[in-house]
Amino acid sequence: MSLIFVVRDQESTVYAEVAELLLKSGKWRKAQSKNTPKFHLLFGERNGLKFGKLGHEPGLLQAVNYYRGNGLICRKVQLTQMLKATCSHPHEQTHERVQNEHEQHGCQSWYPTSFVIHPTTEGTPESSSLSVKERMMMAHKVREDEREDFQRVQRLMKEKREGSVWIAKSSAGAKGKGLLVSEDADTLLNFIDSQSFSHVIQKYIEKPLLLPGSRKFDIRCWAVLDHTYTIHLFKEGVLRTSAECYNAGDYSNTISHITNHCIQQEYSENFGKYEEGNEMFYEEFDRFLDKYYKTSLELSILPQIRHIIKYCLLACQENLDTKHLSYHSFQLFGFDFMLDDALRVWLLEVNGAPACAKKLLPRLANGIMSTVINPIFFPEEQHEPHQDFEVL
Repeated sequence: MSLIFVVRDQESTVYAEVAELLLKSGKWRKAQSKNTPKFHLLFGERNGLKFGKLGHEPGLLQAVNYYRGNGLICRKVQLTQMLKATCSHPHEQTHERVQNEHEQHGCQSWYPTSFVIHPTTEGTPESSSLSVKERMMMAHKVREDEREDFQRVQRLMKEKREGSVWIAKSSAGAKGKGLLVSEDADTLLNFIDSQSFSHVIQKYIEKPLLLPGSRKFDIRCWAVLDHTYTIHLFKEGVLRTSAECYNAGDYSNTISHITNHCIQQEYSENFGKYEEGNEMFYEEFDRFLDKYYKTSLELSILPQIRHIIKYCLLACQENLDTKHLSYHSFQLFGFDFMLDDALRVWLLEVNGAPACAKKLLPRLANGIMSTVINPIFFPEEQHEPHQDFEVL
């Protein structure tokens, strides 16, 4: 008898590819109704997933492609707060592996100096609809944010000539939206105070590693967390490149500073000029590193990336782990990094529903099915490590 899967997320190209592989295997069939409670595997919606309804169907082993509470690392504000807490109080972490990670490096060495700022009520789109009590609560919330700390550190770093540029990132921002780069603290705070959502103000990487043509890039890496909370890192990644020359003196030139695909494709006339789709893959990047820096990804970059991914996912394990629940979870994460001109890796953000470069999609989907799904539902079968993944 075939197992049943449900697809509620119609936007994910990754899980659409996985669904096709499930059907081709002959062991699965797709449910006719996406609302049926009788399923084995759920590719759920990104937001509003009702985890409390899972695991209650008699005789059905159920799994879902999200971990409850994943916003702890997938939302910019929560990620910043978590990393500050774990870095400041490493000995309060009860999990032995997290302590070992702390002993190696603090996250201050790979997560830019960051501050959580809540918008004031004045000028925000929703302020006119707030009651007096709600306004007072929000005002109290603002007093508890870190704007004074930001202003103090910003002045200090400027005086010491340790960098004067910062970037404001909306906690609800996506696809390059909700961002502002500036040297002026008041400009950044006024920008946030005119918004509806909390932001993170983060130290801008002012001296990024640049590709030929003096162009910025970031690196997207994919990691899958399986139902046993084992971390599987996809061995390939993609550099998302800018098609414009990096201009350190003009922060209003968005396409020079923001490498997000949506921004580049919409606004850059040179999109695709240097790399097809503004995407460079590891093999080509390795040649670049060898030519200009006499090093390689494996020697200088990937050890840092492995450490950061492992640190982040272990730090939130206590909040995410489903081992005592009546259903299984797994999740694909997209980790975004930037390199500075000293080849130091910096974490930018973590995406809980990442897209995948078209070139890599079949391999990633196949690995998710083999590494994550099959061991849940066919534990009696021999499951060899997938060639495209490594365990961290």
